[in-house]
Amino acid sequence: MALLPILRFPDPRLKKVATPVVGIDDSIRKLVADMGETMYEASGIGLAATQVDIHKRVVVIDTSEERNQLRVFINPQLVRCEGLQTGEEGCLSVPGIYDKVERAERVTVNYLDLDGKAQSLTAEGLLAVCIQHEIDHLDGHVFVDHLSQLKQTRIKSKLAKQARVTA
Repeated sequence: MALLPILRFPDPRLKKVATPVVGIDDSIRKLVADMGETMYEASGIGLAATQVDIHKRVVVIDTSEERNQLRVFINPQLVRCEGLQTGEEGCLSVPGIYDKVERAERVTVNYLDLDGKAQSLTAEGLLAVCIQHEIDHLDGHVFVDHLSQLKQTRIKSKLAKQARVTA
């Protein structure tokens, strides 16, 4: 396993739409393992392949307290969204920035597991938010896209300043 570099907003590669996975082979299994390791190392709860500059429809999520229940979603597709919830979100590609985003309260997602078997999951709360957030990445969106233009400009300025300070 290897740690992968995480793209940072406003990197234009985060806007790229991911392509579906056509076959689950050792390269996809290695990608999933590397993404899981990268997500855990960065103290995240979700990571989309887009965030590590691999534009395939692969997502890993672990919202468990113990950080030992890695979920893998290959070619995830939201098939049902119900209700509304507003909660504070952050993102490994937008470090140190948190803001309120409105999402569906309950979602049903169809996907393939690592064995290539079709699965369906209905989730609510944090897991539902995480699924929506990561699918957004696969579609070329970052959570700040849900914010006002003014907030987006401020976030870009803040991250540019952080980059200058750490460089």
